[in-house]
Amino acid sequence: MIRCLAIDDEPLALRQLESYIAKTDFLEWVASCPSALEARKVLAHEPIDAIFTDINMPDLGGMDFVKALADPPLVVFTTAYPQYAVEGFKVNAVDYLMKPFGLDEFLVAAKKVKRQYDLLHAAAAPEAAPVSAPEEDTLFFKMEHRMVRVRIPDIIHVQGMGEYLKIRIAGEKEPAIVLLSMKKLEESLPARRFLRIHKSYLVNLDRISQVSKGHVLMEDGASLPVGDLYREALSRYVGSKTLGK
Repeated sequence: MIRCLAIDDEPLALRQLESYIAKTDFLEWVASCPSALEARKVLAHEPIDAIFTDINMPDLGGMDFVKALADPPLVVFTTAYPQYAVEGFKVNAVDYLMKPFGLDEFLVAAKKVKRQYDLLHAAAAPEAAPVSAPEEDTLFFKMEHRMVRVRIPDIIHVQGMGEYLKIRIAGEKEPAIVLLSMKKLEESLPARRFLRIHKSYLVNLDRISQVSKGHVLMEDGASLPVGDLYREALSRYVGSKTLGK
C-alpha cells in the first residue's frame, strides 16, 4: 500500500481527498493536514510515500513546502490556478490536478503515483526474483486478420503514432504496427520493466544501451528523445543502477 498524506486549507477539499484516497485500493490514507506547517510535523514521525497537496495556502504554500523537503515523497499538486502547472512539474511533481476534479481524474493521477512507486521499489531491490508466471510474460497483438504472440521481454521499445503503435521486437526485422493506444499497452506491461520516457515513447529498461542528456540509445540502435516530464523518473532509475562517481 502507498501511504498518503493529504494537505489543503479548505475543509471540503481536504475531505474530498480523504474520500478519494480511501476509495483507491492501492492507496492508504495516513493523515490530513490543513496547512503545510502541520504536514511537516506528520512527516517528522510518519513514513509517507505520496503527498496530495494544494498549492495556495496561507503561511506556507504547497510548492514552497515541497521545495524545502530534503527527500520529498511522490507529489501530486491540486489547485484552482492553471498557471502553476509548469512550475509544479519543475519540482518533479508526478501529476497536477485542476480543481474542481472528480474521482476519475484523481484515479488517473493515483495510477501515475503507483507506477512511479513500483519503479522506485523495483530499483531498490534489483535482485528480487520476478513474481510473474511464465504465461504472464506473453501478450497477443491483433495484426491485420491474425493474433500474434509476443514475449514481453522481447519488446525493445514502442512508438506512439496517433491511433497506432509501432512496436520494435527483438529478432524481428520489421516493427509490428498495432491499432492500440499507448495508455492501454502501458497498463498491460510490468512497471518494473517498462518506462515512459516521452509522450510518444515507451522503453524496455532491460534493453537500454546508453543514456545521455536528452536521449536514450536502445540495443537496436534507435536513439529516442527524453521528454521533460519524464526525465526525473529516468534519472532515478539510472541513478539506482549507477556504480562509481
